[in-house]
Order: sequence, then C-alpha cells, then structure tokens
Amino acid sequence: MAEKGYVHRDEHPVNWCPRCETAIADAEVENVDSEGTLATIRFPGVGNDATDEQGSSSPAAGPQDIEIATTRPELLAACVGMAVDPDDDRYAGRVGDTFEVPLFGHEVELVASEAVDGEFGTGAVMICTFGDKQDVDWWAEYDLDLRPVVTEDGRLAENVPEFGGLAIDEAKEEITTALQKEGYLRDEEPIEQSVGACWRCDTPIEILSKEQWFVRVDREEILGKAREVDWIPEHMYGRLEEWTEGMEWDWVISRQRVFATPIPAWSCDDCGHWHVAALDELPAEPTEDDPPSGCPECGANAWTGETDVMDTWMDSSISALHAAGWPDDEFTPVQLREQGHEIIRTWAFYTILRTAALEDEKPWDEALINGMVLGADGNKMSKSKDNSVAPEEVVEEHSADAFRQAMALGGQPGSDIQFQPKEVTSASRFLTKLWNITRFASQHLDAESDGASTAGTALDAAATDADRWILSRCARVADDVGADMDEYRFDRALRTVREFVWHDLADDYVELIKGRLYEGSDAERDAARHALATTLSASLRMLAPFSPFLAEEAYRHLPGTEGSVHAATWPALDVADDAAEARGERIAAVASAVRAWKSDEGMALNADLDRIEVYTDGIAELDTGDLSATVNAPVTVETGEPDVEMVAVDVDPDHSTIGPAFRDRAGAVVGALEAADPAAIERQKNGNDTIELDVEGETVTLDGDAVAIEREQRVAGEEVAVLDAEGATVLVFP
Repeated sequence: MAEKGYVHRDEHPVNWCPRCETAIADAEVENVDSEGTLATIRFPGVGNDATDEQGSSSPAAGPQDIEIATTRPELLAACVGMAVDPDDDRYAGRVGDTFEVPLFGHEVELVASEAVDGEFGTGAVMICTFGDKQDVDWWAEYDLDLRPVVTEDGRLAENVPEFGGLAIDEAKEEITTALQKEGYLRDEEPIEQSVGACWRCDTPIEILSKEQWFVRVDREEILGKAREVDWIPEHMYGRLEEWTEGMEWDWVISRQRVFATPIPAWSCDDCGHWHVAALDELPAEPTEDDPPSGCPECGANAWTGETDVMDTWMDSSISALHAAGWPDDEFTPVQLREQGHEIIRTWAFYTILRTAALEDEKPWDEALINGMVLGADGNKMSKSKDNSVAPEEVVEEHSADAFRQAMALGGQPGSDIQFQPKEVTSASRFLTKLWNITRFASQHLDAESDGASTAGTALDAAATDADRWILSRCARVADDVGADMDEYRFDRALRTVREFVWHDLADDYVELIKGRLYEGSDAERDAARHALATTLSASLRMLAPFSPFLAEEAYRHLPGTEGSVHAATWPALDVADDAAEARGERIAAVASAVRAWKSDEGMALNADLDRIEVYTDGIAELDTGDLSATVNAPVTVETGEPDVEMVAVDVDPDHSTIGPAFRDRAGAVVGALEAADPAAIERQKNGNDTIELDVEGETVTLDGDAVAIEREQRVAGEEVAVLDAEGATVLVFP
C-alpha cells in the first residue's frame, strides 16, 4: 500500500485516549451522552472601536467585550480564536476585533463562520487547539496558531501558568473557580452533551497534534466496491455509505502500544528520511533489524526503527484476502462476510478499503449483517444494568444446542436479538422430544430401512396415506428450509423444521404408525419404517446447522447412516403430492381431535370406542387403517352432512328456587320433575316459560327458570360426540 501511495506519515490532529495513551481512529470513538456544564465567560476587548450601536453580547458586558459559551473552560490556555455566525446581528461589525483570553492574557481574533450555531449559548464560541474536530477545521481554515496544552496522559502541560500538571477534570474545576474570582464567569447552567470516548475504556478523548502513520481514505473507491457487494439486509449498505461519506480524516493506523504488528519502517538518524520496507524485506522487526541498505536521501547507515505498532484492524482487514490464499494465489472475492452491524464502520469499512487498494476488487460477494444480542429487558447487555447473560451458564443448564437454537430464532438478519430464557427452555424441550423420537425409531429400524440416503425415497407399494403425507410434507419442508437458508433467514428455517418435527412427525405421524410397527404385516411395517427412517434422517440433516451436537449423535444412532451428519447431503425428496398431503392432513387432524377428546373426557388414550364416522370436505376416500389403530375404533368415511340433533336427556331442578316456593311439597315436586319426560318438560319451558306438573293428583305450575334441561347430541337416537377436525366433522360413538 505504501508503494501505491496509500500510506503516509504526517503530523496531524488525531483522536487521543489519555488513559490508553495512544492515537485511535474515528471508528474507535464512541459518542457517550453525559451531563455537563455550559459556562458563559467574558472576553475583554483589546483596542476595539466598538460602540453601543455595534452591539454587545450582554447588557452586563462592556461595549468592547464578548461573552462566549463553552463546556471546556480548561482549554482557555489553548484558545487561538473566537467565532460567530456571520448573520448574527448581535455581533455585527465585530468580526476582526481582538480580545484577551481571560486568566492567560494572550490575544485572539473574532472570525465569522457559518458552522457556528447561533442558538447555542451566547452565539459566540472559542476556537481551541483542539476541543473537537470543528476546532481543527477552523484552525486549518483560518491558519491559526497551534497552542497544544493537553499532554498524552490527560493533564495540562507544565508550561500552562498556574494550572500546569493538573488533570483535566481538576483543571476545569480550578480554572472555573479562578474565572469566578476574577469576574470573568458570567453564568453556568447544566447541559446534556455527547462526548467522544475511547471504545475500549470509555475515557473521554482529546484531540492532539501528533506525528502518526495514516492510510489514505478514498471515499469514491470504497463506495464503488461496496456497491458491488450484496448487502443483507439491503439497508445496511446505507450505514457504510453514511460512515464513508462522513470520513473527514485519513485512517490513522499507528498505535502507541506494546503488543501488535510492527510498522516496518525506519527513520534515518542523519536526515530524518523514513524508509518503509519493500515487499522483499518482509517480515521485519524494525526495533531489532535495519534496512538492507543505506539512506537513499543522504547515504547514511544509522537508522532508528519505528516503535509504534499497527491498529489491529490493519490485520483484521485482510481477512478476506487471507481466506482466498492471497498473496500466494490470485485473489477472487470470497463468498460471504458475516458480522455485526456495530462494526460496519470498522471491519467492513477497512476490509473494503484494503481489498480495493491492494487488488481493485470487492472483498466478498455478500455481506450478512447481524444485530446485537440484547438482555431479557430489551436493553443492551451491561453488567451495570444487571441484564447480562453468561453463555456458559445457559449451556450448563440447557445445552449448547438449546442456546444456539434460541439465538437463531431471535430475529432476521440485521435485527437485534433479545435473549429470552423461555426460548432456551422451549428449545431444550424440543431437543428432548427429538431425542425420544430417535430412540423410538432406532428400536424399529434397521439398515434396510434406507432412510440415510435420499435414494431410498421411492414409495413402497404398501405405503398408506399417512406415509405418503409425511414424505410429501418432508419434501416440501426440505425445499422451504433450504430456500430460507439460502436467504439467510435462519429464524424462519428453524421455525419451519421445528414445527414439522414436533407436530407433524412426533405428535401425528409417529402415533399413526405405532399400530403397524407393533402389529402390522411385514409389508405394512416395512412401509412405515421406510417413511419414518427417511423423514427422521432428513429432519436431522435440516436441524444439523442449528443443533450440531444432538443432530450428530442422533444421526449416528440411525441404522444405515455413515459418517457425520454435517457431511451428509441436503435432503432431496422428489415425492411431493398435493392429494396425499390433503388426505394425510385430514387423517392426522381426526386422530388429534379424537385423542384430545378422550383426554378431556378423562379416558385413556388407548380406550376402545364403538365406532367413528368422518365427514370430510372435498375428500371422498381416506385410508383409515392407521387412523383406526390410533383411535382404537372402526372408522368409516361418510359423504354429505351428519344428521345430528340435540336431544333433552335429563332435567336439573333448581332446589334453591323450588324449596322456598313449595316448602314441604318440594321433594314431591322434584320427584315429579325427575320422573317426567325431559323432552316434554323442554317443550313446555320453551313454549310458555312455565312448566305444569301433576304432583300427587294436583297440577302444580313452576317458573321455567326453576329447571335446567340437559341435552346430548344424538344421531338416530344414539349418543354421539361431534368434533371439529380442520376440514372434517367427526362423530364419535362411545
């Protein structure tokens, strides 16, 4: 990069961390919101011809004075100018006037700049070297003096009168006190401010002028290559574009640290020429080795090696190049960069810069950008907020696979992921379910079941509707999950395969085929075993990216499998069948409805029933063998609509109403009610809202509300339970 003119060494203002005592790049500066104090300070005029008509910044100030607003009075010694908005009438005619810096006595000039916010404070600000990047711009634009007063360790320099050697915070306090005593401090008020801080230690940065190594930032070149990348999600390109277009300085790559990659450069002791190692001189340790020849400028042979080291992003930014075998192999863009959105401005930006500079190429075809993991409360994880999660504790309690699934389900690319303990618990339960299915299946399968290979997906002649349904569903799920994986929608892919395994395979299909597995003929059993092996093998292969450990163990337990599940091919089952899926869904829905009804009625799931009639919508025939074995009842498929009627079968007298009304005769009234025909009682109640009874030879009239009618569903006089089973009406005859 040096040979191509991208690297240069200059003295230039840089971001400086006083705690780390090193230069840092813009990307390493985090803006931190904090409470500060806005001080209004009077600057006395010097030899100005200002009049009252020319205005002044405050009625309390003299006609030649100006009041400035600042949050950093500790930088007064570094003040080299003052600035106002050229359209601010308060300072009309004052631009070019000279003022004395309070406490320190040196003189500065007032300039006009549209960068000044007239609404901030008094509308007048001081220009220091340096308070922020705006100061750097003004310093360069107006060719102002350089008055460095802050040291590398965050103190005022020893040459600052009275306050030299004080730490920045201490200096701010003492200078503010001195301003107040001398009558320069006009006002103080609290203010919310955003302060640049080192992203490693959160220490507020300073801007110091230092000799450093830089890499030239060519914004057009970087954005040109970035536009060739497929960003996922697409809007993440906008973040890189915004950051790149906002880059004001070149990338400072030198660091004043002990450990990192050396900068292979030497300074000539005689003329100061800097020699950067050529490619054939690498690797080089500049503090131990010398260049192979003398100084090309003066011929001297005495060198001093560079002690600064490189920004670690200089190493990380060649990751795509390294992955492609560069420099030994010709570089071609790698397929994918997966990273978080918070380091777009660093890892992504620097990688694009380096690859464009070195090879005039984009680094990757696709950039998959992930979000941050948030705490259970929805906020960024932080020890101070007590919302951080130790991954090893989650793994210890629930397993690495459960943790991995919970994270995969957290959100789509680019979105932040909220850690939710309930998702880990749910994933753990699912994995237990999956393991139980595998154990059950392994007891019934053998190598001839042929589920480990997609070549074994041909349907057996004895295959039932349930077999054809589960295989067709599996084929579609494999296609859908594969498409989602290609689009990096891991959340949607995992939800799809989990839903299939938990409900279709475990809850429905396994229950439907138990009859054949235990009591079916050889052909019936083999058809079920084949479909089960094929479906379970495919499911484990689909789940392998999300549950690598359990999928591997379960896959090895399946008879007929060879090698690792992670080396197995993706399921490709060419057995999709719409009609079979429709029939299978009806069968599964009916079985599920009947089993749920038995549970609600307090019956054992294997309890025998007299018979079941199924009325389906649009399906004339169903293979009912598996269904009959599952619900323990003969099953017939009927057409049309069932002739179900509600029949009164009993009465329920309200003793709290009948007792007070009939007193000693209440028992006889209740007995007459219970002996009466429930249908006749119902007709009277519905017709007149009263009920007449013959009680011991006397007609008695009751209010209709005194009796409740118990009804049952009947078909041709038989008691029946009517169930809704997703597209089918099911009549259960107990």
